[in-house]
Amino acid sequence: MSTTDAPTAENLHVEGLTTRFTYRRRGPRGGVPLVLLHRFRATVDWWDPEFIEALAEERDVISFDNIGIGYTEGQPLTSVQEFAAGAAEFIEALGLGKVDILGWSFGGLVAQALTLTRPDLVRRLVVAGSGSGAAPGTPRMTEKVLGIMASPGSGNNREDMMYLFYPDTPEARALGDKHFDAVAAAMPKDAPVVSEAAAMGQLKAIGGAQATPWEQVAANLATIKQPVLYANGMQDVMVHAHASFAAVQHLPAAKLVLYSDAGHAFLFQHTAEFTTDVKDFLAQGD
Repeated sequence: MSTTDAPTAENLHVEGLTTRFTYRRRGPRGGVPLVLLHRFRATVDWWDPEFIEALAEERDVISFDNIGIGYTEGQPLTSVQEFAAGAAEFIEALGLGKVDILGWSFGGLVAQALTLTRPDLVRRLVVAGSGSGAAPGTPRMTEKVLGIMASPGSGNNREDMMYLFYPDTPEARALGDKHFDAVAAAMPKDAPVVSEAAAMGQLKAIGGAQATPWEQVAANLATIKQPVLYANGMQDVMVHAHASFAAVQHLPAAKLVLYSDAGHAFLFQHTAEFTTDVKDFLAQGD
């Protein structure tokens, strides 16, 4: 293992088997680290600083860019399984024997795939604003949502992101502005964006997950023995809350939390409440 390590928000690097990963690490060392897997079209820079600080009060929190994303070089990945393998490569490169995982949005799909393929690495799992596939009865994304997701540069368009992440209420939009302002203030001047090739690879991975027969998805979920905390916003226009509800019906040890006034970014709209839930959930395994 070759690693540069310090409890800081600065970029750190570790050599994996196939690439040099860029990551950030905050919080006290010791115990089981919490590894974050981020959303579609996002790099390590896009985590909300208040969210990270809240989690890192008591936990060793690690965020990173997977292969071909942001600061981490490599050919774009095109399947959820490839992203899960990249996450496993990163975790092993850091020499971590067991971790907790929090996956948001696309990261939630990757987190579940990682738990399925490498259960030896995962102690507890948090799935935020995500699902497990095309569950029967789940409303499809609208053409507007699909259009924004496929549009080049949409990840940097505030109005597009506001539509995807927050309900159209004064209270939610104010919290959305707070979130985007905080991310923008912390964003390095030379921050990379997710390339279009990498974004299209992520979209292909999402499509592949959606194409998996639900019977197979349900059977896979039934094999996850780790405790799982699922959470979502009831007004999520990207991943309908029904997708989360459908998944927990097949997980042997799962809890579901829903926020009635929130959407895809409920974890930033309700930072204090959700991070408390996460820390309490993880503490049960300590």
